[in-house]
Amino acid sequence: MQKPQKTNAMRILEQQGIAFTHTEYEADAFTDGASTADRLGLPHERVFKTLVTTGQDRAHYVFVIPVDETLDLKKCAKSVGVKAVEMLPQKELFALTGYVRGGCTAIGMKKKFVTRIDETAMLFDSIYISGGRIGCQLCLAPDDFCRAAVAAYADLTETH
Repeated sequence: MQKPQKTNAMRILEQQGIAFTHTEYEADAFTDGASTADRLGLPHERVFKTLVTTGQDRAHYVFVIPVDETLDLKKCAKSVGVKAVEMLPQKELFALTGYVRGGCTAIGMKKKFVTRIDETAMLFDSIYISGGRIGCQLCLAPDDFCRAAVAAYADLTETH
């Protein structure tokens, strides 16, 4: 069996001495987070997706939320101290972050962006995030994710 190809995210976690496991799965195109969770038999509330926004101040902000949830843009803006944020157009994602849709993670982007993770992550010993490419998921402790991504917890999702 061939050795898995390391991603930037994996290298950064290793450099910081952060424990993680990774899971590879067959995927050659974008798959949404809920489908990935189903494919891997993971509980949806522990699988997180990474979304990139542009603030009214023209800065970029990264939000990490459970795959079944929807960003509350007002809560997100408040969490980073700006009036408003909007989703980054998908066509700009790779140039800005170095990651493709479905393989985007807050760890190891081209630049450091202010990052928030939904506070529900604190309910779990470990969470799953994209490993930095399609077909790769990482599992790690939420606090370790925060440390590696220089993130803070916040209430980010719409209330049902």
